[in-house]
Amino acid sequence: MGEMKWTIGNWEFKSCEEEKWLPAQVPGCVHTDLYRNERIANPFYGTNEHRLQWIDKQDWEYQSRFEAPAELLGHTRIELVFEGLDTYADVSLNGHAILSADNMFRSWRVDVKPYLIEGANTLHVRFRSPIQEDLPKLRALGYALPASNDQSELGGLGDDKVSIFARKAPYHYGWDWGPRLVTSGIWREVRLEGWSGVQFGDLYIRQDEVSAERAQLTAVATVRAEASGAAELTVTAAGQTWQRTVDLKAGDNTVELQLDLAEPRLWWCRGLGDAHLYTFRAIIDRMGRTSEREARTGLRKVRLVREQDRDGATFYIELNGVPVFAKGANHIPGDSFVTEMTYERYRHEVASAAASNMNMLRVWGGGIYEQTAFYELCDEYGILVWQDFMFACSMYPGDPAFLDNVRAEAEENVKRLRNHPSIALWCGNNEIDSAWAQYNEHGGWGWKKAFTPEQRDKLWADYEAVFHDILPAAVSSFADGIDYWPSSPMQALTRDKEQHATSRSSVGDIHYWGVWHAGDPFDDYNVNIGRFMSEYGFQSFPEYKSVRTYAEESDLALESDVMLAHQRNGAGNRIIKQYMDQYLPEPKDFPAFLYLSQVLQAEAMKTAIEAHRRRKPYCMGTLYWQMNDCWPVASWAGMDYYGRWKALQYYAKRSFQDTMLSIDGSQDGQVGIHLLNDTLAAVEGELKLALFDFDGKRLKEESLPAAVASNSASLIVSRDTDELLAGADPVRTVLVAELWRGAERLDSREHYFVPGKQLTLSAAQVEAREVEGSGGTQFTLTTDTLAKQVWLSAEAEGVFSDNFFDLLPGQPVTVTFEKRDDEAQPFAIGQPGALSVRSMADFIRSEA
Repeated sequence: MGEMKWTIGNWEFKSCEEEKWLPAQVPGCVHTDLYRNERIANPFYGTNEHRLQWIDKQDWEYQSRFEAPAELLGHTRIELVFEGLDTYADVSLNGHAILSADNMFRSWRVDVKPYLIEGANTLHVRFRSPIQEDLPKLRALGYALPASNDQSELGGLGDDKVSIFARKAPYHYGWDWGPRLVTSGIWREVRLEGWSGVQFGDLYIRQDEVSAERAQLTAVATVRAEASGAAELTVTAAGQTWQRTVDLKAGDNTVELQLDLAEPRLWWCRGLGDAHLYTFRAIIDRMGRTSEREARTGLRKVRLVREQDRDGATFYIELNGVPVFAKGANHIPGDSFVTEMTYERYRHEVASAAASNMNMLRVWGGGIYEQTAFYELCDEYGILVWQDFMFACSMYPGDPAFLDNVRAEAEENVKRLRNHPSIALWCGNNEIDSAWAQYNEHGGWGWKKAFTPEQRDKLWADYEAVFHDILPAAVSSFADGIDYWPSSPMQALTRDKEQHATSRSSVGDIHYWGVWHAGDPFDDYNVNIGRFMSEYGFQSFPEYKSVRTYAEESDLALESDVMLAHQRNGAGNRIIKQYMDQYLPEPKDFPAFLYLSQVLQAEAMKTAIEAHRRRKPYCMGTLYWQMNDCWPVASWAGMDYYGRWKALQYYAKRSFQDTMLSIDGSQDGQVGIHLLNDTLAAVEGELKLALFDFDGKRLKEESLPAAVASNSASLIVSRDTDELLAGADPVRTVLVAELWRGAERLDSREHYFVPGKQLTLSAAQVEAREVEGSGGTQFTLTTDTLAKQVWLSAEAEGVFSDNFFDLLPGQPVTVTFEKRDDEAQPFAIGQPGALSVRSMADFIRSEA
């Protein structure tokens, strides 16, 4: 073989102000190493975060003493590779300065053959404080750049926001759902690579033309050679072999090999087909010296379709010629300390997305370009990825060094991710176009008011250099066929007032935050609908078990120091309570408030999701904010930091069903029943409507035909509310709509005629009986009166096949417990251990 890779271990670390070295874990960061060495308390507990702000003001150093293998030393070329350094780092090997790094999102490679020795070597990395490094840049600039979510005051910096100067995960500096924990460290693998003769760099399978009949591909390989001469390039996949002789020059080479596959198996997102993957293996042979690479990809044709129509312009993803209604959520980093994210945690999130009938996740621009495992899992589960570049809610510098750094970052990450079939779209940034609103003097977030005309011109020119020049050039040059969208939300790149999105834009995408930030009622989700809803959301608390990981019983009050520390959206706790007072009964205590906050959030998101889906094909995407959390906190997430599904996740699973009924009661005096279908087959069946009182008595019923074309939505029937009720008491009556195809019930939905706050609920006796022969993994639930939002909780970690559902007398529901499995699969049928079953009546204050 012509190459060898060897991971460097045996790391230790210390503050540059101290003498004693401590054991370190690489990949890792200063905070996690301090915690493992019991030098700091748990950063996520109580208000500990506030007492750890000193860490980012110091310089830290890491070192490894190692002996390189003799086989490695025998190679003619030896390079040191850092896959990720966070962020400002000076590196030396055996006392020789070899590297100065300044970007968390780039990898670093340096020739160390002259410095590596037999026997003991010392590799030293000094991390300069990102705060001390960037404060002088702020002073030199002479004015502050907008950075709305930089929690500088918590960091002891007053109004000095420096996050925008560092090419580092923006959320490390705080966000309105996350703590301020500004890390330093070696966050990806460190290794030595030895090679002789030739070495593969990158293997890209370019998809020139893909259809069900034929895939025309090009293997594009970067190859480094010690000397000029001929070499044999061989690629194999799916039982086929392609080969050619290539002429290499000394140094870096790019060589291509045409590949042709007849009747390929295409890659589809979840719900439309199999996410089939091919593995391409390539070998370059130069006089017996060889180097090999593998590339796994799926064959598909994907594009963003923006075409004029009578309403404005479309905005949707087309996959293999099929318009896709995007269903999913916004993804943030799963941990404030990204190296704590294990493969199992990534798998749990992506598998949860697939189990929730999602087909897209948006990797939001305030986090990181995710670890490879995340994209591999999205490839496997058929989850499309809307990929932001790492810029969010801020204006950025535009000096040549910064722009060159961004260019290198963009090119490397586009190349790194381009083989993943899940990547559907690259987006320049999160919310900056609409926040600055260059072409609307009175629009945006008020940022422009703080600057002179000259400063404004400079800031916008710097913006355009990054988002209208550098980033689209990287995508078009290195990710053939993938579209670029400059900012989310945005209407179109028009360079006039029409560029900036509004809450009712009929072109581009929309972030609608009238519900929550502006206090708008839930019904406004039914009218503020655009072509693609890429953000909207509502908060809730985690469940009691999760809250108790960061709070004592004495802290369980909305205005306690701990609850406020774990609520980063300012008045968030008050906003939850105000909406709860409007829509739900009064909780009897704080644990009840936690439960009801989840029901409230779930009802809000159900309203939004189904309003968007009913407007198909006008609206072709709905991505709620947000999928996950980076620490235990009250937030917009559908599953908490520990991966525990909130009510929202179960509601999303139902509201994202590929074929489903949706009941719209938002129109005065009318109830509309819609049939939604995201599959490629038409659906015909029977709609059964039945009216029940809360004791399970059937008051009336009717049946009528129901049909919907493939990949479309249709209103089946609209009825007058009084006609449906037929004199029944609305506070004790529920309409049940069921969709049947022969003997198969495809879906069932409930509709109530008054808000939950006005329903007359009685204490329900819910029984859960183990299904015979299930081994304690399945349970049938029954009740003596209506039990709303039945919540099953288990001693074991896992999810139920359904949860937070309504249960009527005489209509039993059977659920299966799926245990979270750290081994072969994300969910495995298993026993829940102790089982708790409660419903809303158990959590609300009784009138008595």
